[in-house]
Amino acid sequence: MSLGVLSFIAMIPIVSVFIFLVLLQWPAKRAMPVALMITALTAYFLWGTDKNVIAASVLNGMITSFEILLIVFGAVLLLNTLKESGAVATIRKGFITISPDRRIQTIIIAWLFGSFIEGASGWGTPAAITAPLLVAIGFPAMAAVLVALIMQSTPVSYGAIGTPILVGVNGSLANQPSVLNALGDWEYQSYLLKITANVGLLHAIVGFLIPLFMVSMLTRFFGKERSFRKGLQVWKFALFAGVSFTVPYYIIAAFLGPEFPSLIGALIGMIIVIPAAKKGMFMPKESEIFDFEERKNWEAEWIGNLNKEQPKEMIKGKELSLIKAWSPYIFVAILLVLTRVSPQVKEMLTSKYVTLSIEGFFGTNIGYKLSPLYVPGTIFIFVSILTFFFHKMNWSSYQKAWSNSLKTVVSAGSALIFAVPMIKIFLNTQTEELTSMPLVLAESLANVVGPLWPFFAPSIGALGAFIAGSNTFSNMMFSIFQFGAAQNIGLDVTATSYVVALQAIGGAAGNMICVHNVVAASATVGLIGKEGILIRRALIPMSYYVLAGGAIGMAIISGGLNVWIFIYLLILIGYFTIMYYNKGNLPVRVKKKGMSA
Repeated sequence: MSLGVLSFIAMIPIVSVFIFLVLLQWPAKRAMPVALMITALTAYFLWGTDKNVIAASVLNGMITSFEILLIVFGAVLLLNTLKESGAVATIRKGFITISPDRRIQTIIIAWLFGSFIEGASGWGTPAAITAPLLVAIGFPAMAAVLVALIMQSTPVSYGAIGTPILVGVNGSLANQPSVLNALGDWEYQSYLLKITANVGLLHAIVGFLIPLFMVSMLTRFFGKERSFRKGLQVWKFALFAGVSFTVPYYIIAAFLGPEFPSLIGALIGMIIVIPAAKKGMFMPKESEIFDFEERKNWEAEWIGNLNKEQPKEMIKGKELSLIKAWSPYIFVAILLVLTRVSPQVKEMLTSKYVTLSIEGFFGTNIGYKLSPLYVPGTIFIFVSILTFFFHKMNWSSYQKAWSNSLKTVVSAGSALIFAVPMIKIFLNTQTEELTSMPLVLAESLANVVGPLWPFFAPSIGALGAFIAGSNTFSNMMFSIFQFGAAQNIGLDVTATSYVVALQAIGGAAGNMICVHNVVAASATVGLIGKEGILIRRALIPMSYYVLAGGAIGMAIISGGLNVWIFIYLLILIGYFTIMYYNKGNLPVRVKKKGMSA
């Protein structure tokens, strides 16, 4: 079959997900079983994938979904524990003392605290922590999930102590003869560090605007006026917070490597931004403070189960000091860093004695390996138990926290148990005659765009993350392809390092819209069935990221003052001009007896 026909076949699973979730707006628990069936049938009948490989992929995906659910359960349990102990009420008051403005709270919690958690853990953990925390302090569930997903972009490439680079990019390029032969006088480790620095540079140039996108999306879809402009009003504080993170982030990436840019960059950002906010620097005037409408005026689709509990739950529990209320989250951060940084601790938690390892499902090379003590969800559960004693909770309240958390996980499981297997089949479609579907799609695009490839490189990274659910897996799948595509259009070694970096930043941006991230984050706040709406809205900042990243990459590779710099500026001007003049459409409320429309 021709490359065009193969590309058409490979698009079937992706198009089916897009149609069901985004266009038809089916809930994921309905869309993903159908998408799974379509993907399996396509792989078997049209691609020729062995039935045992398909069955092994499904089994691997189902087990993987339980690992994701463990993270969701742990994050929700910790939040529910803090809610029952009274800590959430204290945390809420603490943020109001910094600023009652929801835009400022979004930037501090989602952008800075979320980036810190991303640097420590990754794998969807930041959204699982920040989304329910935002709901607990008064955000609509959908708003909390949306901003948490948008945050999962700039810090992601160095998430989990650099895993997307060290495991993803390195795992794809290391020991590849085509790479080693092309490097010439370059040492491979020096080349990997060059890619790491390039990733930081590209993210910093594109990502410093993400806080502004976050607050603009917040006010456009959840504000009374439904206006981007209301978010753009805090541009000074948003840019200040963006630069306070991305500048140290890039410096650390360039000089120290991939392990700590997100972790330390976010910590430095918090140290700079929070005291500045308390002093009123770059803050909105009191007359311009943004808050959501009263709960009774919220649209039904905004509300998750966590919202429904919140009003009466916020006042329960005894008074706690701010440090005591925050201590569980601080302890989580410390444990995540310790377990990821210390080789001794990591070895202890992932040793063969505490690891479940299954090799070769159905005679294939697809197996599964799980170290449950190393999964972030286990850390959340452990800290929840410690909190029970530290906050001197009563047993009935703690039982309620467990009960409510289990209900949340059950509702999320119905979607994840089909979404992850569908992804695994798509990734494992390689046969003796054909490479995998994702690589065929990438090759097809490379053949079409030719010398413009660097501009499109981030889109391939984003596609990989959308499919695989991870920047790490996207980099592992496509980095070697990106290197080869760059060579084929005649780029030198330095230029190829930028193309591979463009893959990494695109893979990070794709995390905003990957299905299982959306499902998992939604589950933490009890928002089920709205995944398509979230993906459609997150496409706005995601598309900015890949377009701006591609233009900057082309500008750097081309060298000097060139047309791509102006294209990058046009992209910025275009997005923010449309946002500034977009009025939005206010929802039409049905007129009821005794009420005005």
